[in-house]
Amino acid sequence: MWARLAFLLASSPAMAQPVFTPVALPAHQYTGGWEHFVGGGVAVLDCNQDVLPDLFVAGGEAPAILLENTTPARGGVLGFSKAALPEMTGVIGAYPLDIDSDSYMDLAVLRVGPNLLLKGGPNCAFTPFEPQLDDGDHWTTAFSATWEAGNTLPSLAFGNYVDRGDPNGPFGTCDTNQLYRPEGGQYTTPQPLTPSFCPLSMLFTDWGRTGRADLRVSNDRHYYPPGGSEQMWAMEAQPRLYTEADGWRTYNLWGMGIASRDLDGDGRAEVFMSSMGDQRLQTLEAGGKPTYADVTYARGTTAQRPYTGGDGRPSTGWDIAFGDAQNDGLDDVFIAKGNVQEMPGLAMEDPNNLLLQQPDGRFIEAGLQAGLADMARGRGAAFEDLNLDGLPDIVVVNRNEPLRVYQNQTAGAGHWLLIDLHQPAPNVNAIGAFIEITDGSRTWTRELTVGGGHASGSAAMQHFGLGEATSVQIRVTWPDGNSSDWQELGTDQVVRITPAMNRLEIAPL
Repeated sequence: MWARLAFLLASSPAMAQPVFTPVALPAHQYTGGWEHFVGGGVAVLDCNQDVLPDLFVAGGEAPAILLENTTPARGGVLGFSKAALPEMTGVIGAYPLDIDSDSYMDLAVLRVGPNLLLKGGPNCAFTPFEPQLDDGDHWTTAFSATWEAGNTLPSLAFGNYVDRGDPNGPFGTCDTNQLYRPEGGQYTTPQPLTPSFCPLSMLFTDWGRTGRADLRVSNDRHYYPPGGSEQMWAMEAQPRLYTEADGWRTYNLWGMGIASRDLDGDGRAEVFMSSMGDQRLQTLEAGGKPTYADVTYARGTTAQRPYTGGDGRPSTGWDIAFGDAQNDGLDDVFIAKGNVQEMPGLAMEDPNNLLLQQPDGRFIEAGLQAGLADMARGRGAAFEDLNLDGLPDIVVVNRNEPLRVYQNQTAGAGHWLLIDLHQPAPNVNAIGAFIEITDGSRTWTRELTVGGGHASGSAAMQHFGLGEATSVQIRVTWPDGNSSDWQELGTDQVVRITPAMNRLEIAPL
């Protein structure tokens, strides 16, 4: 790893200073009592098939809203207008995925109360799937999905927080997480994933490149003591927890969000988890086991206290997302921050973080200089290119404060690609595929997943910052395990890629 980083240090282009500017939006806030201290998610999806990403935003006790992307031209000033949506309250967050593989993006909506599966249709029309899941009345705060081999429908995992009906609560009364595996083309009774420890994020990922996605769960130790911990479920016929005998290391944190990305080009994804106090960055050790080592201090990613504003108490991290803010080929990190409500031992003036990766693999704080040091109580977020100009923008949902969208206006940024994978049904968006891109000196590896974040999911196109590269080689390993040959592709374009025997069909969008 260090040899690769030394090479990057010598060869990386000069880094541009990221600049983000807030844009005008329809009025919206995530509000509510203690059941909405957590949550406040945003789903990024193209619901009207015009290629531009739209936003579904949770409202808590207020109605959720759908914001249609009305940006007049690619690269133009971002614009959004409120679109029609059936009234939904109690919404914690949402995750987009094409459940029925009809090429219209659907939504898994997490709620305080029964969850909703919404079927997407033309012109951003959403209607309930029939039948709905019989999942009961829960406080659902986490979600992930994957397509398991042989199934026409995805497997759906729902993470349920504190059991509101337990008179002994809230401490030590975590509700039961639920796994829906399709049977005969439909969903029936869910499997319980117990023990359950009050999750605030979960993510299916094929961490070992075995062809099977396992389920990582990040839990809030505030409510589960005694005996709880972070978890990883091996998705066998009967799911089981990885243990120390498998190489899994037991640890605890106030887990809020999960993000996964190969940061150093070794083909193995790092995992970054937000929390109260230190944020936790881990790297997967070689050897084929789910053994992760903490590299938080070595990489400068603790982000444990506010960097401006004068409040020296520990921070509270919520959503966590990777993206290359200035397209220098090094992935950066955005963390939405904010006090739960009025927790006195934690910072009230708690700005969001933008951690910029340096050529030596360490990260430095740039939130203030980039224009992102907002003191509102941040919750869910997204770090995606919303106007298709090759620069990822930022969305932040705030508790009892207006929604924010920041347009990336960085000057002097590097080259880039936006990639949309598509394959025949089922699983038309190729969830579980791996994209590999190389410029001859390093390789970027990206797994397509549904989940992670904090009550926030994205079905936006995959953005790659590529530094000085004007041409790259690309290959895709599809969810069925078949890999394409390497093919040349010019940078600075938006493309759709589909499988064609052992080659890729690449078409501009």
